[in-house]
Amino acid sequence: MSYGIRTTALAVAASLVPVALIGQEPDPVEIDGVVVTATPVPIERSALGASVTILDGDDLRRRGVLRVADALRAVPGVVVARNGSFGAVTSVFFRGAESDHLQVLVDGVQVNQPGGAFDFASLTVDDIERIEVVRGPGSALYGSDAVAGVVQVITRRGGGRPEATATVRGGSYGRLDGSVSVSGSGTGVSYGLTLSRLSTDGLLDFNNAHDQTVATGQARIQIDARTEARISARMSDRTYGYPTDGSGAVVDRNQQSFGDESTVALEVRRGLTAAVALRGLVTLADVESGTDDAPDSPADTLGFFGYQSLDAMRRAAFDLRADAQVGEGTVLSVGGEFEQQRVRSFSESQSAFGPSAGRSEYERDNRAGYAHLVAGRGAVSTNIGARLESNDQYGRFATWQVGLSWTLDDATRIRGAAGSGVKEPTFFEAWATGFTRGNPDLDPERSRSFEVGVERSLGSVASLSVTAFRTDLRDLIQYTGTPPQPEAPNYFNVAEARTSGVEASVQGDAGPLGWGVDWTLLDTEVLDSGYDEGPAATFVEGEALLRRPGNQLRVAADWTATDAVAVDAAVRRVGERSDRDFATFPATPVTLDAYTVVELGAEIRLHERAVVTVRGENLFDEAYQEVFGYAAPGRAVYLGGRFSIGR
Repeated sequence: MSYGIRTTALAVAASLVPVALIGQEPDPVEIDGVVVTATPVPIERSALGASVTILDGDDLRRRGVLRVADALRAVPGVVVARNGSFGAVTSVFFRGAESDHLQVLVDGVQVNQPGGAFDFASLTVDDIERIEVVRGPGSALYGSDAVAGVVQVITRRGGGRPEATATVRGGSYGRLDGSVSVSGSGTGVSYGLTLSRLSTDGLLDFNNAHDQTVATGQARIQIDARTEARISARMSDRTYGYPTDGSGAVVDRNQQSFGDESTVALEVRRGLTAAVALRGLVTLADVESGTDDAPDSPADTLGFFGYQSLDAMRRAAFDLRADAQVGEGTVLSVGGEFEQQRVRSFSESQSAFGPSAGRSEYERDNRAGYAHLVAGRGAVSTNIGARLESNDQYGRFATWQVGLSWTLDDATRIRGAAGSGVKEPTFFEAWATGFTRGNPDLDPERSRSFEVGVERSLGSVASLSVTAFRTDLRDLIQYTGTPPQPEAPNYFNVAEARTSGVEASVQGDAGPLGWGVDWTLLDTEVLDSGYDEGPAATFVEGEALLRRPGNQLRVAADWTATDAVAVDAAVRRVGERSDRDFATFPATPVTLDAYTVVELGAEIRLHERAVVTVRGENLFDEAYQEVFGYAAPGRAVYLGGRFSIGR
């Protein structure tokens, strides 16, 4: 096996994973149950104090899942809210925290907007090897935005003899999607390439089409016995027609949003000795997005009748880290990161009062140093980490995390984790001018979290996991239309909230039948509403945070009927939650009803390399909304096939 880089990566696993794994040639990422997102070095999931869910890409595609957001609906503690149709803005909430409190990575590249916002409508699963979902604060490792958790999308790397796979699927709402992927390996090189395309007419009567093309590629090169390199790239182009205004009313025939996104990562690992390795990572995320709403007709000349906008975001970063085995089953990681963030915006309006335009450009640098210790001895494993940020805008800030896992016997494990998180202000919140004034003196939003969990094996029948958690959110940035003083800014660190709850999961199998039940109980409360007052405010003291249901339940099963036929089914129940009707001023408080959706799918293997799939979603045509004013999809049926050659 390779010298240095693999030895260090598996140092912790040596005391936590069966010894036979140490001598295997594949990269640690491929080891079943090993997590690469929660700590600097790969570690067995059963050695972590934090809650981690691993979603397998092949399994997601087999079940007909198209988007990462839909995959996350199956994860305990996660709430997904989409503004109606396919391709609409999609937000994800972890354990009741804000949607911009989540760090999103694609092959190690941070793809959030500076300040945390991320639209999950852009991520599909065609090219994914796996998704790692870490719940709990991750700022001590990843810095800003990882207040409530981290989602890392890991694209397919390929391996073995060359293989090509093609998929195609079509059905309800005019949907047609397909992909072609090629993967394989040669002497010292492995590779994976995927090209996918999606189009749909959408839910609404007009101007609701969504089109997206995605190309991804990843290659790993064994340069010499001590050095390995990885390069990955992803490019996405998408458009979405949305005829709705801010309240969900269908009013516009040519309003569209667009997004061109690209990410690149270059990682090099070098083993210096049998116990010390260096790892360098260069990443780039480049996003151009905006809105195009031309006049509907020559007669459209009243009020504001035309609008265009363009927002360009770039995040470039370099991370250098050393991993050293400092004792049996103990690895110390020390590293530093430099990141440059840049945002450029342009907008132009046409109205009866004449044209107007606006431009802005902002840039800031961030420097950070961090250290993490991962140790395992016998039945106990721990991880401790800290990070110090130095940002051009908000100065210095420190975060920390600690985790503990204790295996009592062959059937029981107790674990716990705690930590702090930060989310930097957006450029607009800090520097906006005009009708809205930014506040350059804003501090980051902050959090402190802890969780305690128990996992219990119930013999060969099933396994049980129960986790209790709590997060305190402070210094939340809030907009106010009535500043306390004339010429004062519109943004302040004033709001405060608390989230807590329980995640419970039971998984089992009985021969050809596998099943699982996941339940989440969530309680959120606004502790300080700041300048927001009245029932229409976003933060109302003593009330729950918006769009967070108190209960979620998912029951799923898969049945391998024969070697050629497999069936899967899922029932998902989401409880009621609070929202606002923005068609009125001030906004009117509303309650979104609870709902239940049923999914059923089947895979029929016609040949070793030919598979037919059929899938039904929302089979009982449940009418519901995840965001008030925007209807979610009704009943849908899709038919598809998958074909492969090679290997």
